[in-house]
Amino acid sequence: MTQAPPLTQLDTLETGRSAVVVHVAPGDPEQVEDGADLARRLMELGFVPGERIRMLKRGMPGGEPLAIKVGNSTFALRRFEAALISIQPE
Repeated sequence: MTQAPPLTQLDTLETGRSAVVVHVAPGDPEQVEDGADLARRLMELGFVPGERIRMLKRGMPGGEPLAIKVGNSTFALRRFEAALISIQPE
């Protein structure tokens, strides 16, 4: 019996690796105006459960923004946004 890789957050995915979105959590209302709006925006961009994604590149310095491929589109996310997305690495 093989065991599935543990869940992690998108901001920790290594460059060049793929994963499947499992869950999008609402943002912290103390950090952004409305955490639910941020989660909804991420889902509207395509970060929905079951969607395959790929980490393309990390900006320098500090590793921001993150370039993420979702379907045929590429998006730039800040680390705190990517941390809201739970993934299962492939």
